[in-house]
Amino acid sequence: MTQVSTQPLLDITDLEALDLQTISENGQRFYTDTEGTKKYPSVTTVVGLESRKHIQAWKKRIGEEKANQITKFATDRGTKIHQHVEDYLRKDKEFLEFDNLIHEGMFKSIRPVLDEIIPIALEAPMYSDILKMAGRVDCIGMIEDELCIIDFKTSGKFKEEYMARPWYLQMTAYALMVEELTGQHIERLHALVMVESGQFQVFSANHEDYIDDLVKVRTQYTNLYGI
Repeated sequence: MTQVSTQPLLDITDLEALDLQTISENGQRFYTDTEGTKKYPSVTTVVGLESRKHIQAWKKRIGEEKANQITKFATDRGTKIHQHVEDYLRKDKEFLEFDNLIHEGMFKSIRPVLDEIIPIALEAPMYSDILKMAGRVDCIGMIEDELCIIDFKTSGKFKEEYMARPWYLQMTAYALMVEELTGQHIERLHALVMVESGQFQVFSANHEDYIDDLVKVRTQYTNLYGI
């Protein structure tokens, strides 16, 4: 059965203004609207089901305390560099200030790629009434005349292709949300990874190749939590 939204379509630029709030319950993140008609689990929470066992095994292997330290370090690094990337793409600031040379090197490595992006929406909250999920996309933009979902990642070392699978699932959800809310077709997914060595990687995919896998993990989440 095909489901068709009866809501008026939005422009992509309107997505940044969607009024969605985040709440946490039992260690999981949800998005709600101001009217209280929606309460959807976040994309990262749902997709995280696939990697949960690996993360638990990793924490057991190195110890909870050390794992938490590593996670906090990576999260802080990602938050700071994401902000630099957003500021650069918005061009709201005359110059960027870095208080960490490694972060500056990571940003400079990806800057030539950023210069090829025409951003349309940045850090935009989105939802899907069909998937019953919500999230916040890093960037919807044009690259080489293609409308793309673009995700910015940071890493201490190079990633292998198989490691990009959770990113593809996450970006597939965002692609479907854009299409549902705006009627615009997403042509490619791109994950841009900034590595501490001062180099970068680009992982690209077609979201249509990951829809079935995304639906499976969404169903798994429903079976576990009834939501």
